[in-house]
Amino acid sequence: MALYRHVANKSDLLDGMVESLLTDFPLPDTGLAWQERLAVIGRAVRAVARRHPGVFPLLLRVPANTPAGLRARDAVCSALQDAGVPGDQIPRVERLLSTMILGFAASEAGGRFRGERAKEIDADFSYLEELVARVLQSRAATE
Repeated sequence: MALYRHVANKSDLLDGMVESLLTDFPLPDTGLAWQERLAVIGRAVRAVARRHPGVFPLLLRVPANTPAGLRARDAVCSALQDAGVPGDQIPRVERLLSTMILGFAASEAGGRFRGERAKEIDADFSYLEELVARVLQSRAATE
């Protein structure tokens, strides 16, 4: 109850926790290629999940609602635009990509890959990055 002196209600508390997770890493330089920007964000999200495994799954249940919390999504959308994703498809692609990355990171931090070597998990994530880049490049070429 002492928290409610600092937040209006449970929703505000959850928004603050989501914001804290999504601002726990620097955004990539916008001068980088879109592939590298997405890779930097993906690696940063995995690091946040490892630092905060108990609360990280909250990102799969509560959408970002604060301006600071939306900065990571906006950075992903910017990279997708630079990748040639049509404007009307960017929200969809961002949702799918973010859910995929958040799910991988939550699985990793939650112990789903226990027993696997870190090198193997990193290789799996690199493969996922390659697949995403290929799909985006392929779709952009056909649009």
